[in-house]
Amino acid sequence: MEEDTAAGLKNRMSGPQAARNGAVVWFTGLSGAGKSTLAEALLPRLRAAGKKVELLDGDIVRTHLSKGLGYSREDRDINVDRIAFVAHLLARNGVTVLVAAISPYRAARDRARTTIGNFVEVHVAPPVAECIKRDVKGLYQKALAGEIPQFTGVNDPYEEPLSAELTLDTSALSVEKALSQILITLRELGYLEESEWARAEAPGNAASPS
Repeated sequence: MEEDTAAGLKNRMSGPQAARNGAVVWFTGLSGAGKSTLAEALLPRLRAAGKKVELLDGDIVRTHLSKGLGYSREDRDINVDRIAFVAHLLARNGVTVLVAAISPYRAARDRARTTIGNFVEVHVAPPVAECIKRDVKGLYQKALAGEIPQFTGVNDPYEEPLSAELTLDTSALSVEKALSQILITLRELGYLEESEWARAEAPGNAASPS
């Protein structure tokens, strides 16, 4: 795992000021990569640090905010645009927003970055074989058999980020180690003050082993 801070430098602000503002941590990656797992584990850690936090999970958003949308490129882009709009409203009111969504197209994610501003892209990137191994619903096998059309990573493209703030191979990292990398990145970008980072990393807040 390597951290890519090229895009992060564009978002960097003075530490205390950035830490008082909201931000959006956008988890992108294939189905089964571990986006929701990391977002759900990060949420209580940030709350322990004193942050206001909300989670926008792609699957849940689709059943409410984006109900009726399909999986064409246009519909996927509309879904990402809607998530970005809601995340921006929350972030500008001081909320740290965790987004867990496949968001397969680079241009849509770049629009989200522009809309939001305080944007931390986390590419959750285990090998496809690991995603298939984790797939208890058998969706990958059905897609490979041609039973599910427009399945990202099989018969629909996933465009990897070119300059994510952080890339995590969750096949090689425990949840706890991945969270530590995320928290360090948020601290380095100024979205966590040193004291907030210390509270988030406190032993009592550790994630369950994975």
